[in-house]
Amino acid sequence: MTLNYIAIYFTSILTFSIIAQAEDWLQFRGNHHQGLALNSSPPTNIDSEKHIAWKSALPGRGLSSPIIIGNRVFLTAASTADQTRLHVISLDSTNGKIVWNREFWATGRTICHDKTCVAAPTPVSDGTHIYALYSSNDLLCLDLDGNLKWIRGLMQDYPNASNSLGLASSPIIVNETLIVQIENDSDSFVAGIDLKNGSNLWKFPRTKKANWTTPIRINEEDIAIQGSEGLTCVKAKTGKIQWAYGEGASTIPSSVTSKDGSVVYVPSNGITALKPREDNNTPEIIWQEAQLRPGTSSPIIIDENIYIINRAGVLNAANKTTGERLWRLRLEGPFSGSPVASKTHMYIASERKGLLQAINLQGKEGTISGTIELGETILGTPAIANDSIYVRSDGHLWKISNPEG
Repeated sequence: MTLNYIAIYFTSILTFSIIAQAEDWLQFRGNHHQGLALNSSPPTNIDSEKHIAWKSALPGRGLSSPIIIGNRVFLTAASTADQTRLHVISLDSTNGKIVWNREFWATGRTICHDKTCVAAPTPVSDGTHIYALYSSNDLLCLDLDGNLKWIRGLMQDYPNASNSLGLASSPIIVNETLIVQIENDSDSFVAGIDLKNGSNLWKFPRTKKANWTTPIRINEEDIAIQGSEGLTCVKAKTGKIQWAYGEGASTIPSSVTSKDGSVVYVPSNGITALKPREDNNTPEIIWQEAQLRPGTSSPIIIDENIYIINRAGVLNAANKTTGERLWRLRLEGPFSGSPVASKTHMYIASERKGLLQAINLQGKEGTISGTIELGETILGTPAIANDSIYVRSDGHLWKISNPEG
């Protein structure tokens, strides 16, 4: 294995204490990969005149979601015409000012589809460090003050691990192990990475096919890896396979679990609800519903329902226990990002015009309770923390909150 220590371009070096908050948002789709921030109360009847707390310009492109730790927001970006300059950025959540911006040269391939970019995967944190992965397969670790701890160019070790469309699977942390999923038409694999130094703890090959899904946490020890062949559950610490579902699955929207992790909802044959068995044999199929086929957005579970946005931009609500469809609501799409939710409302931003939409889920059927037109293309997934919503475009990051928030 090659660990590459690359020249670092330090821009602003400004250190101040991070104030811990009640609920951080540590990785793609939240702390348990379910898209939920049940202890936050962001604005519901959102309005551009009242609820845009700040808008901050970013130094480069990005589809990655922001993550939030205390009073800091962290996200990644890529700049220059060929996207070879990689950024990790920290902003003050109270005013949107950039606290520090660390820059690195990409060591791997930076060719992407025009719609995506090198900074597509969302960074992840264990609360003390930031771990960022890029489509160039550069993987790095910084502390919360922006000090580099280690950096690794995965393409130096696996030179065929890339494709011409770009990679977008986000890393996750489960059981003190960093999980990276690198799947493409050539050298595909998933690996467990040592948080301390970036070395492999385990690694096994995957199907050679482009895949943009993100691994999910099943419980404190197990993760599920989704791909075109289905879903594979492994131990996060060792990579030991626990069980597999082999009826195929989507390569764009990711799976989601029930709150307790006892049921996994897979974008397969529409949606398939799986219940893992205690003996780790093939999981039980509880139900399958072809009419609940998602588009690009991943499904989300809120209370007793599962919510799916299809390719036409229609939000479908179904009973999570039976798969019975309950109601439908047309949203203004199209959508590339996935929905996130508080206890009572769901939020998602459309590609065109960057229309952030809040959907009230408290009634018999869902209703749109407010919208904010951000005026830029939004391709990423929002984040929720400390009663606020954070949304990013290629050029800006917005904080949406109540006036007193």
